Amino acid sequence: MTTLLIALQSMANMALGYAGAAFGAGLAAIGAGLGIGKIGQGAMEGIARQPEAGGDIRSTMIIAAALVEGVAFFAVVICLLIAIK
Repeated sequence: MTTLLIALQSMANMALGYAGAAFGAGLAAIGAGLGIGKIGQGAMEGIARQPEAGGDIRSTMIIAAALVEGVAFFAVVICLLIAIK
């Protein structure tokens, strides 16, 4: 009976770890989506105010979006590594 309880407790801890990793990965994806949306919003407002600076603003926006996406990818990888630990 006690070995069954120990096994169930171990499985519950493992499931909780998977759920935490999935929650963390979801938060990272949501955060990246919001961040890239704000970057795009700012870039469009900047281009609307100064159309002649559109090329510079666009290239800066792409670099910033890539950095945000890289951080989100790193967070998802860390969550997955914690899950398979």
